[in-house]
Amino acid sequence: IAYDDGESETRVREDLIKAADAGDDDDRRRGGRLDRDAFREGDKVEADYRGRGKFYPGKIRRDRGDDTYDVDYDDGEMETRVSKRLIRSKESGGGGGRLSEGDKVEARYRGREKYYPGKISRDRGDGTYDISYDDGERETRVEESLIRKVGGSRSRSPSPSR
Repeated sequence: IAYDDGESETRVREDLIKAADAGDDDDRRRGGRLDRDAFREGDKVEADYRGRGKFYPGKIRRDRGDDTYDVDYDDGEMETRVSKRLIRSKESGGGGGRLSEGDKVEARYRGREKYYPGKISRDRGDGTYDISYDDGERETRVEESLIRKVGGSRSRSPSPSR
C-alpha cells in the first residue's frame, strides 16, 4: 500500500484494507470494485496476450485466487494464469458508447467524409475495428474516430464505390 504521506507497507491483510470511496462488498458485485484490479468470472476484459504489450478483448474464465486469471479471448485463443497487472476491465460504468463486435455502425470508408452503413466484424483491441459494410465491402483497422454507432434503424447512405 502506498500512503498519501509517502509511506508504504507490504503484506497487509485484505480485511484491514478499505478503499476510501468504497461501501460494502455488495458494491463490488455492482461494479464498484473495492480492489480495482480484482476480476470475477465472466467479466469482460482486455488482456496483454503473453505479456507482449498488445491488449486483446476477452472474458475471465477462472479466478485462480493468487492474483492470476484464466482468460478466454474473443478470437478463440485462451491463456492461463494471466497476472492481474496484465488485465484491464472492458466494462464501463455507463454510457454504452463503446463499440463491440456485431454493432451496427456507420463508418467513413477509407477516411472519406461520408459515412456508410455496416457492422463491426472485429474489435482489434487497439482502438481499431474491422468493418463489414452493408454493400459487401470490407475494411480493416478502421480508427474508432471514423466510426459512429447507430440505433436499430438502417442508414440510407449509398454504398461506397471503389
